[in-house]
Parts: sequence; structure tokens; C-alpha cells
Amino acid sequence: MFKRYAIFLFILIFSCGNDYYDTNVTITQDAADGLDLKAVMALVQKVKSSEELEKRLNTPGSINNLDLNEDGNVDYIKVSEYGGSGEYGFSLTTEPVKGEVQEIATIEITKDGDRANVNARGNSQIYGNNYYYHDNSHFWRNMFLFSYFTNGFGMYRSPYYYGHYPRYYRSYTTVPSRSYKNRAKSSYGNSSFKRGSNGKSSISSKNPNRGKTASKGIKQTLKNPTRTQKSFQKRNPSKRARSGGFGRSKRSGSVRGSSSSRSRSSFGGGK
Repeated sequence: MFKRYAIFLFILIFSCGNDYYDTNVTITQDAADGLDLKAVMALVQKVKSSEELEKRLNTPGSINNLDLNEDGNVDYIKVSEYGGSGEYGFSLTTEPVKGEVQEIATIEITKDGDRANVNARGNSQIYGNNYYYHDNSHFWRNMFLFSYFTNGFGMYRSPYYYGHYPRYYRSYTTVPSRSYKNRAKSSYGNSSFKRGSNGKSSISSKNPNRGKTASKGIKQTLKNPTRTQKSFQKRNPSKRARSGGFGRSKRSGSVRGSSSSRSRSSFGGGK
């Protein structure tokens, strides 16, 4: 009796093992997971200029873990200002491949008496429709806002582009999603940022990057891709193979090809 039971148990385990071996599990990571907008809003409160904001976004260990083209390196984010007369906007963009500009998000600030309304809006392709955070605070508590509303500056437009970056910049690899989420959360802690569903803007028409989308180069999963982005991703699918279970299962999903080098220029080079 015991012998029959042992044989039955062996067959059952072997059968389950084969089923697990043949199971394909798709592993994906959304592009939006690479840049936490609440962390961006918190960073805006710590810097004094758009140049500093751009530099802080592109420094190893920063709140930026974006990798739209999945080459294993963090995307360089450019900052461009727009607006004026008590209303300022900051457009964040990147180039997944040469010549293709993708807007990531905007930060818009409006002075209201001694307070400032700060609105962060995620690009609809990356974050989905109506992805929006809001904050209202005394502008004199915010170094960035205080500098703008008391001194004023000329509009900063990042002069850098794909393959041409500032001398201080060196490309660096992404970190695991869990590590990034912990880092981002620690940057804003118990903030007063509120999630909204409709962030109307009075200065969005002045945004130089309004409506800019990369038709190719983006491999990470998008919330609301355009037709051309869908077409590109269909022709250039993400592929990541991992083993699991008893060391025999096969998984397929997104890929992050490692890249130890990037094009360089007299500015410092990079992605």
C-alpha cells in the first residue's frame, strides 16, 4: 500500500513540475514607474533654479530611474521653462533615440497672494489620462518659488540633446523597482501633495514641448501609447528571459539590454 502511494505521489510531483516548466509568465514594468511625480515636486522645493533641477534629476542616486528605451541606463531628462508674469511652467523631456523627443511631465506654478499653487501633470502616454498632483503652500518656504517670484530669471531652455550633455554628466544604470520606490518615497515623506483628476492650466499653450511624443525608441510599457508608439513596440518587443521555480521554468517579458557605453561628445556625451 505504501509503495503504491509513493509511486502516485512521485507521478503527481513530476506532472506538476512539467506544467510549471511550460508556464510562461510575462513580466513588465510601466514607464511611469521610473519617475515618481511626487518626488519631482519635492525636488522642486529643494532647488534654486531650473539648471539645478536638471542636474539633480540626472545625478546617480537621484529620483530619476526612467529607462524608456530599455538599454539599462537611466534616461537624461531635460528641463525647459515657459510662462512668465507670476506663472511658470517646467517641461521635462527625454530622447529615447536620436531625434525623438518625448515629454514626460510638466510642473506649473501660479502665484496666489503669498501662496503658490504647484501642479504636476504626467504625460498621458506615460502616466495615463488625468494623472495629476497638486500642492498649495507659502512660496517663501520654497527656495525655488521664492527666487522666481522675488528676483525673476530669464527662461531656461536646456541646450543639451541626444549624445550631447554637460561635462558633469555620466550615464548610470537603473536600480531595481523596489529600491527606486523606497528612494522616491523617502524624498517626499509625509508631504501635502494631493492627487487630482483634472489639472487645468492657463499657461500650457506656452509650453514649447506641448504634444511632443517619440514615435520610436520607447520599449517600456505605456499607459496610453499613440498608434505609432504601438506600432514601434509591436516591431520591437521587449524580451526578458528568467528562470524560476525549481530552476526549470521559463519566463518572458520586458528586456533591459545592458549597455556599458554611449555616444559621447565634447559636452560629456551619454544617452
